[in-house]
Parts: sequence; C-alpha cells; structure tokens
Amino acid sequence: MLKKQDMSKRNQIGFYSLEDLVPKEHLLRDIDKYVDFNFIYKLVEDKYDESNGRPSIDPVLLIKLPLIQYLYGIKSMRQTIKDVEVNMAYRWFLGLDIEDAVPHFSTFGKNYSRRFRGTDIFEQIFYGILEQCIEAELVDTSEVFIDGTHIKAHANNKKYESNEVTEETLFYVESLQKEVEIDREKRLKKPLKRREESENQVKHKKISKTDDESGWFHKGEHKQVFAYAAQVACDKNGWVLGYTTHPGNQHDSRTFIDIYNKLQSHFTLDKLVMDAGYKTPGIAHLLFQNNLTPIFPYKRPMTKKGFYKKHDYVYDEYYDQYICPNVKILSYTTTNRDGYREYKSNTSDCSQCPLIAYCTESKEKRKLIQRHLWENDMERCEDIRHSLGMKAIYNNRKQTIERLFGTAKEFHGLRYTNLIGKEKMHMKIGLTFACLNIKKLAKMLKLRDLKGSIFLSILGILSKIMIRYKKTNQLPFMSNWFVFNLTQFHNEIGYFI
Repeated sequence: MLKKQDMSKRNQIGFYSLEDLVPKEHLLRDIDKYVDFNFIYKLVEDKYDESNGRPSIDPVLLIKLPLIQYLYGIKSMRQTIKDVEVNMAYRWFLGLDIEDAVPHFSTFGKNYSRRFRGTDIFEQIFYGILEQCIEAELVDTSEVFIDGTHIKAHANNKKYESNEVTEETLFYVESLQKEVEIDREKRLKKPLKRREESENQVKHKKISKTDDESGWFHKGEHKQVFAYAAQVACDKNGWVLGYTTHPGNQHDSRTFIDIYNKLQSHFTLDKLVMDAGYKTPGIAHLLFQNNLTPIFPYKRPMTKKGFYKKHDYVYDEYYDQYICPNVKILSYTTTNRDGYREYKSNTSDCSQCPLIAYCTESKEKRKLIQRHLWENDMERCEDIRHSLGMKAIYNNRKQTIERLFGTAKEFHGLRYTNLIGKEKMHMKIGLTFACLNIKKLAKMLKLRDLKGSIFLSILGILSKIMIRYKKTNQLPFMSNWFVFNLTQFHNEIGYFI
C-alpha cells in the first residue's frame, strides 16, 4: 500500500537532550568513555598566556576537530566544521550544545600557525594516546613490523624545475670508512683519499614549484607523482608504535634510521620484521650490533636473465677467494670506499671458458664479484630467514602493517593530502595513526568490559542455583525458574557472545 510521508513533522516542537540524540553504540561514545584527552592540557599550557588575552577555545576541543576529520576521512577542515554544525554526535563529543556556535574553519589553522608550528605537539599527542594503550597492557613489542607508504602530495605533476641536489650521506658511512681503512691496511693497500663534500654524489631531481618539500616518486613505468613517504612501525597486534615523514623520492633503506632511533628511545625491541627494501648490509650490521633479530624475506639477485647469480660462485673463506662454476679462481684485488671487496678472475681463464656467455659481458673478458665487509651479517640474515617459525612471523605483515596502511588510506584519508609542507604532513600522519590507535583502544576496552559483564552474569546465575539447591536440596536444571533465568540471561547479554 502506497503511503506518503507527512512533511508537517518538520515544524513539530519536542523536548530532547543532546544525550538522547546520540546513539548508545556510537563510536564517539566509546572513545569519550575509554580514551582520556586531559593530558593535552599539560602539553599546551606553555603555549597560552594565563594573565593576558581573551579566554581561548578549549585546546582539547581544538585538537578533537582534526581528530574527527581524520577519524571519519573528511577531506578538509572546512567540510569538518560543516559536518559538526549538523551532526549531533560530533557536537556531543566536542562538548557543544545544540545552540552553541561551532568554531570557524580557519580557527584551527590560525592556532596551528601561531601556537603549534615548529613544535612536536602532535607527536606528543600520538605518544600520549599510545601510552594509554601500553597502560592497558595491549601492546607487545617483541615483534615490530616496519614499512613505508607513500601519500600523494598536493602538487601539480607538470609544474616543477630540475635542480642539482647533493645526496645525504648514509647513517653508517663513518663506521664503514673506518673498517675500510682497517681492511686496506691489513692487505697492504694504500689508504684512500678523503672524499670532500664537493665530491659527494650530485643528482638532478625534480623539485615541485607547489610543494618543494615533497619528492618525485616512481613506482613502475606509469605511476610518477610528487609524494611524501611515511615510515611506520607497529607491533604484532597492529598498534602503531611510531612514524616519520620524508620526501617521496627517498628510499626506505635511507629513511630507516629515523624510525629506528625513535623505536629505540621508546621501547625494548627484540625482532624487527621488514621487507626486502630494508635488506642492506648497513641495516643488518646495525641491528646485530644492538643484539636485535632482523627478519627479512628472500631478495631476488639483481642479475640479468640468463646469467649466473652470485650464489653460483662459491666463496672460499680460508683462502679469501671465489670459485666460479668452471672451477676457476677469482682473487682479491682491492677494497673500495663503498665497503666492497673486489674479486676478479684471470683474463686468460675467461677468454677460453665455454661458460663465459652465462658469466659476464665484460669487454676485458674478466669477471668481477663484490663482497661487502658486512657480508657475514647478510648471511646471518639468511640463516634467520630459514629458521623455524620465521616465515610465519614475516607473513604476519599482511595483517599488521599492511592492514594499517590499507585502513588509513581507504577510510581515514591518507591516500593523498591537501596540505603543503613536510611539517603539516607530519601532523596529518601523526593524527591519522593516533586515530587508528584511539579507535582500536576504545573497541578493545569495550570488549574487555563486555567479557567481564558476561562473566559476572554467569557467576550470578550460578550463585542463584546454589542458593536454591541449599533451600530445596535439588538442582533446578529442569524447573521453570531455571528456564526463566536462562532466557533472561540470553536476552540481556546473549547477543554479545
């Protein structure tokens, strides 16, 4: 039967409280109940003058605005304010009445530029939330997963200029140079000349005219955009432990040291699980020096198709030489400044070798193999990879760190940004992952309370059974009383099971 809606209800007047208009199972209710935001007052107290000026907007309300934005994946602060104006749950979470004026969309931006710019306030907020997760005994840092993801920058791909940029030195350069000098001295080689700053590697890179702190990111043949890179760490339960922000053109192996130092300063680490992008001698050496266990995957040899791989050449540690598939010797020649020992074959052996077509394309008909000074650390990584249980730990990446990236990009607006500058991008990344921890913390603590209430309800029913047994000297399993109590129990909490 066709029925038309009575539109006169728009003009009805009723008496409601804001509490009545917010659903009981709303996520913001759980967050408000289980997450304490009062620590923010202490973080920002030095940013306000207690004796001068007009009363400010509550700083917790100010921080909750971008939290709502990133929690629900709203595209901009302007749209967030429009949603707060009409969404009763948002107003309730912010502590605003139905008739209270909502802050202007520029309010947060002005407070950011005048109070928060140049500070680490948002990173402190992230760790303040994480501290509550740790206090709830939900975080386990025995296995830490590290990976990087890229966020498309707010920059036109066609508006750029090409500049010469000096590459930053790697974090292990000084210690590696010392070992190179020691190794060359042992082998009676002349010391290498110190490389001056002007001799450092200079590359031509695209610099965006819109956002010069972003980086030109290549992924495959077709995907080339200006982007930012976020290095993120999480535990085996999916709690975000830390993050760093970098231009999108920096490789994971170069940006690793920043996230590693943050983890070292906040947590006790044991196993670090990373993909093949981090599998370098420098990172492996650093982790073994600090008594940590790196878990890397198999990394495909960077060799042309149809040619022998490096593992086809056997290293003789006693004589410090390589043996090729045709059982010829590759002898040590030198140690270069990049930390690689060079082993070369004899041209007379290679010129008559029937396997040279599968070995080298050198015009000199001479095979060169390089072995890093920290190659033993790489071999230890391979031993760990083949150890029992390590493959299962590595496979957990898809349900920990990779799931975090998918959730953050699909539901929380981290696929791209409309902010310009590395500092603002760092704020967005920090608050986004803080939202992931907040959402998970509220759900986990709510589930913990529900399990506790179910347990107490069962104890209550059992106590009633024992009281009745003492009075009647019989167990009432078939009585109407027991059926009634069991039905009542199911109606109250059965849907949680």
